[in-house]
Amino acid sequence: MSDFLTSHYLIFKSLHIISVVAWMAALFYLPRLFAYHARVPPDSETSELFKIMERRLVRIIMTPSMLMTWGSGLCVLGVGGMCASPLGWLHVKIFLVLLMSGFHGIFVTWMKSFARNQNRHSEKFYRIINEVPPILLILIVFLVVLKPF
Repeated sequence: MSDFLTSHYLIFKSLHIISVVAWMAALFYLPRLFAYHARVPPDSETSELFKIMERRLVRIIMTPSMLMTWGSGLCVLGVGGMCASPLGWLHVKIFLVLLMSGFHGIFVTWMKSFARNQNRHSEKFYRIINEVPPILLILIVFLVVLKPF
């Protein structure tokens, strides 16, 4: 298996980058949709449109790209020599990606709350939360590029 992963390393790395870009785009956009959605009355025509947009974003882009990110990332890690010392940066990166995945799950929970007309958060709350994925992404990119420890 390692030979297969090694011979296709650049393909897996490319798939990883592409899927990360798609996942991040969705994670950046969904809280913005929530902020706009929080401003409209439940069961209004606009609210129903937001529900469709949110559901499609999660099901068609966000979740498949997260799964591809994890799958292709694990394939890249399976290449011989990729887990060579020092690995401190990699452990932190994986922790941050786990945090990002946690936010993904929280966003899906909030999407389901909107679908049931049970949103409990304000527009301002979603605008603040919207800053978390970009901050995590910045930290992850610097870790991958600089490998500081």
